[in-house]
Amino acid sequence: MTLPCIGAARRFDVSAHFPFWIGDERVGWIRATDAPLLARWPDVFVQDGARISLAPHLNTQTLRSAALGAVIGALAAEGRIHGWRDEIYAIRNAFDAPPLAYIERAASRFFGTMTWAVHLNGVVEWAGRAPQLWIARRSETKATDPGMLDNVVAGGIGWGFGVEATIVKECWEEAGIAEALASRAQPGRAVHVLQSLPEGTQAEQIFIYDLALPEDFAPHNQDGEVGEHRLARIDDVARWIEDGEMTVDASLATLDCLLRRRWIDEAACEGIDALFSPPAL
Repeated sequence: MTLPCIGAARRFDVSAHFPFWIGDERVGWIRATDAPLLARWPDVFVQDGARISLAPHLNTQTLRSAALGAVIGALAAEGRIHGWRDEIYAIRNAFDAPPLAYIERAASRFFGTMTWAVHLNGVVEWAGRAPQLWIARRSETKATDPGMLDNVVAGGIGWGFGVEATIVKECWEEAGIAEALASRAQPGRAVHVLQSLPEGTQAEQIFIYDLALPEDFAPHNQDGEVGEHRLARIDDVARWIEDGEMTVDASLATLDCLLRRRWIDEAACEGIDALFSPPAL
């Protein structure tokens, strides 16, 4: 049996989307049902029936960003783009590639552009006792997945931040983990998610890290984005994943930790290996 999170991570119907192109690069996926909204800006988007492209005269990073920014602002005002973050994301197909344009983070799923995130497993390995994981519950006011269980630390990587810098920032904001401790996080694997969501398409690479936390440490949220933290047994966490109580992203990050540490049977994670490589489209 495939766990719900593994199936959801690649639940995407190409035929229900137009590929979104900038120049000679496909940079995203736009739902066919959203395409008519963009027809209102013929000076920004070119639709030829098979794809939606940014108009060729928008041939610099500055021109593209300005044109997209005006469209995104209008769509957000109409309620078509939700969860405004005041965070800048870059449109690019590789983490180290130069940005083709900059957009508001909330618009990344409307356009289905590539994003990157970090998820950190907070591990407590007791002397003479079974290991446990710190698990967070997302605030009920979060724009995405409110109230669901999550990793102790998780966050998107905004423009101008590297992976390690994001870990340090998110560790403090979400769990009160100081930089000296956060810097000890150890990398796991990366999972590649391509899934349809109510707000659009999540095309994301998630860098997974583990952090050994002291037995006397307790997380303390600093930014209001976490409702509670709980220290949980491995079997309880596995049950939450199976029951769909954790977010898809957090479930995958947690499974990677459990698999690497041999705390869960590989047979219970059928299909997860495919998620460690980008989707073939």
